[in-house]
Amino acid sequence: MTTHVSSLRITSVKVLDQDEALDFYCGKLGFEVRDDADLGFMRWLTIGLPGQEFPQLLLELPGGPQQDAETAAAVRDLLTKGALGGVFLTSDDVLATYETLRDAGVDITQEPVEQPYGTDFGLRDPFGNPIRISQLSGATDEEIERAYREQADRV
Repeated sequence: MTTHVSSLRITSVKVLDQDEALDFYCGKLGFEVRDDADLGFMRWLTIGLPGQEFPQLLLELPGGPQQDAETAAAVRDLLTKGALGGVFLTSDDVLATYETLRDAGVDITQEPVEQPYGTDFGLRDPFGNPIRISQLSGATDEEIERAYREQADRV
């Protein structure tokens, strides 16, 4: 089957306050605003990492044209519980990134830990969205799978 899909352009991250989201994602994580437009029925607010045009994150409020009030309330509830997915980022120096974010008062959910694929840590944005930041080791898929199998065998 050929789908003709060629790239990921934008993915949505639900937030409860777009200005607070800008402060967190741009002010603390280093993203930059790509689009900020008042469309009347919603604010189209996208961000991306410096030097990368795509992919982008759409910082989106629950509701808008795609959700009725009842659904938007349910989404807000799930969001604050951290149940709507997450964002995975990479860093060239994960320990320095961890220290910078910790010192900035970011909600760290897991300190840096060695994984078969590298080192990573967990945090949460101000709304409950989980975020992982990793420094990849360069291990192959086969090496990663073998390491996880060996861990499971030891348990």
